[in-house]
Amino acid sequence: MLREEANLTQEQVANIIGIHRSTYTSYEIARDTIPIIHLNRLCNFFNVSIDYVLGFTKEKTYLNSEDEINVLKTKERLKMLRKEYKITQVQMAKILNISRSSWTYYESGQYQIKTLILCYLAQKYHYSIDYLLGKVDENHLKH
Repeated sequence: MLREEANLTQEQVANIIGIHRSTYTSYEIARDTIPIIHLNRLCNFFNVSIDYVLGFTKEKTYLNSEDEINVLKTKERLKMLRKEYKITQVQMAKILNISRSSWTYYESGQYQIKTLILCYLAQKYHYSIDYLLGKVDENHLKH
């Protein structure tokens, strides 16, 4: 929808975010999940929040939003979310159906957390993806 509203082709958007058109097409038709780094570039180009693009809010943008993902804040906030719900790393890994080491890598900032995992955390625990990634300092989805 954003691409069409801007009268851009898939090729143009793919070039903007630095990927092949076929890769972008697979994201747009939901054949593949867009990695968070590409999603962030896309959202920055269209000046919208990640939460908006993924359907977690109707707000297109957040005030004082950063362009870049903040790895330090991301790891702190993932750990904070887990501790807020009194979940161990082993339990979180089981909830997410991933290995404990994968969760540890996400929580320590060694690996970029996957988009689908962020979506699950946002939905289950009412956390803004933009907040978890350190792009904003307020959790816009918390009730």
